Amino acid sequence: MPLPVSSLPLTDAPSGRVRPWRLAVELAVGGLALLGLLGLLGLGASASPRVAALAITTYLGMAALLWRALWPGPRAGMGPANRVTLARGVLVALLAGALADPALLSAQGAWLFALALVALSLDGVDGWVARRTGSASAQGARFDMELDALFILVLCLALLLLDRAGPWVLAIGAMRYVFVAASWRWAWLADELPDSLRRKAVCVWQVAALMLALLPATPGPLATWLAATALTGLTLSFAVDVRWLYQHR
Repeated sequence: MPLPVSSLPLTDAPSGRVRPWRLAVELAVGGLALLGLLGLLGLGASASPRVAALAITTYLGMAALLWRALWPGPRAGMGPANRVTLARGVLVALLAGALADPALLSAQGAWLFALALVALSLDGVDGWVARRTGSASAQGARFDMELDALFILVLCLALLLLDRAGPWVLAIGAMRYVFVAASWRWAWLADELPDSLRRKAVCVWQVAALMLALLPATPGPLATWLAATALTGLTLSFAVDVRWLYQHR
């Protein structure tokens, strides 16, 4: 399935039968890590119930989809690369939770940006770990891609809530989901695309532009311009890919 939002495949599939208890423990550890971060940052259920509720709900949804993808399957647990991706997922869930409190987003923009930067850095680490292990799986790649898409959507929502861009910024995060939904109607949109340096460059700039736009020190007009360039590049990239898929359907 063509997913232009991701530039780095994640692989992780050593042989062996699945052990449900092990996968459950790994997902539970991720949940406990999220609860620990919420408490450490003073965002627990008693202090910030809306933030905690949205963060936990996001993580539980992620864990449920991951469980469905990995079990039953050819894996005794998640594997090292998927564990790194899950750690990134914990951070993305925390950032998603912060969307429930726009005042928090505004007042704590610096540390939220720092968390987003760590999450972005881990996107490179999981790919490195996957290559070092010399393993591969469609499930690991899909997990990485879906988390990339969610991360981008969270960044877009943050920009909107901080009034650093208009509602149009949501098109950046929604475009990939619209593309996938369209492929249910037109199956040729789900065909595989050839590797593209252009697609990877657009993906890198998309995330970089959104991150820079979120920086508290970035002036409002510049933040809007950065987000606009990300949307323009992504739109053109999708247009090129759709045209190629249509011609080769």
